[in-house]
Amino acid sequence: MRWNALFQDLELQLAEAGILDLESEIAERYRAETAAIALEDRLRGSLGSHVGVHLGSGQVFAGTLTHAGAESLVLDEPLHQVLIPYAAVSHYSGLGRFAVAEASAVRRKLGLASALRGLARDRAELTVLLAGQPRDAQLQGVIDRVGRDFFDLALTLPGEARRAGRVADVATVPFQALDALRSRRGGEF
Repeated sequence: MRWNALFQDLELQLAEAGILDLESEIAERYRAETAAIALEDRLRGSLGSHVGVHLGSGQVFAGTLTHAGAESLVLDEPLHQVLIPYAAVSHYSGLGRFAVAEASAVRRKLGLASALRGLARDRAELTVLLAGQPRDAQLQGVIDRVGRDFFDLALTLPGEARRAGRVADVATVPFQALDALRSRRGGEF
């Protein structure tokens, strides 16, 4: 009888050690997988969710996350769409726990410049919020051209189409100075 109890005790100890090793390995793998998650993948996992985006300037945008690219995201607000470069963000609220990797190699390469070129092509009327500037110091106009790390914004009066005779000035905006671009919807910025 004593031998049976001894062997049972040894089996229990081995099983317990195996379970502890397995739990330790699972925890280590989880930490390694979490360390490999990119912010853009985490944002992609929250597509369709209502999130808050807090900029370093103190500006806060809240809406439905509809796009998470390589360098920027798009939020749908009730009256506007807002393009926000990741570099302008201090923190997010409302993100889910899931992460989704971008499957398309082409989309992984499309950065902020690609999005801005699309807006320039569409001649979209925009409000540009600049980092370090008060909210009332916004620029309004249409993107004329986009370089590698800047864009030219033809400044127009709100509601006026971009025409050569109606451009008040052209502002060259470095990407690093961009806090957000708000598109015009329903006649308002």
